Amino acid sequence: MSELLNTLMQDARVWQGHRHNKTTQPAELTGYQVLDNQLGGIGWPRGALSECLLDAPGIGELTLLIPLMQRLSQAGKTVFWLNPPHTPYAPALAREDINLDQVIMIHTKNKGDFLWTLENCLRSPVTGLVMAWPGKLAASEIRRLQLAAEAGSNVCVLFRERHYTEQNSPAALRLELEPDDQQGLKVNVVKRRGSWPGQHCSLAMTHRAGLFHREAPSVVQGPWPTSAR
Repeated sequence: MSELLNTLMQDARVWQGHRHNKTTQPAELTGYQVLDNQLGGIGWPRGALSECLLDAPGIGELTLLIPLMQRLSQAGKTVFWLNPPHTPYAPALAREDINLDQVIMIHTKNKGDFLWTLENCLRSPVTGLVMAWPGKLAASEIRRLQLAAEAGSNVCVLFRERHYTEQNSPAALRLELEPDDQQGLKVNVVKRRGSWPGQHCSLAMTHRAGLFHREAPSVVQGPWPTSAR
């Protein structure tokens, strides 16, 4: 029993209020040094859920994932977009050197289909990143997704409404996002595994815009035409 408890503490899955434990869990750097510094040099956790909490889409939230999408897609890993509010704009993604062959967008018809699809994406060995817009989730459903994320050991980011900040969540990382006065993005760390929350930073986002396009069909897989600008 003591060995199990020691392992959990070393992996920062048991939080001790009087001390900071640097997690040994695998992770992917965000690509933004100022944000990585606020996250203890770790970035997006793999094999765990991350949440981005915001009032409305289109404030620059997708730019947080651009470096990771670029890195994983170029490595041949699939990037899934599940129920995005709008279609990803292929020319903008291509300009960021994202391999469109590795980008798949899926729209589901109901919550049951959404959970089934997300779980299977998370468990698939071809997956590098899953970005999902789930709407309302029960605590039991989030735990179910967390188990799928652990099984797949990839990165999963859920974009959720900001009022869910008050809801308890097993997500390893929770970021509250707000636009700032300089057309950038304010990032507040609500929760991160193995350490205290409360860190914050601002990121410049003016050079990365227009990543969403029009309303989306059900399933779209790249490559998409990139001649339009």
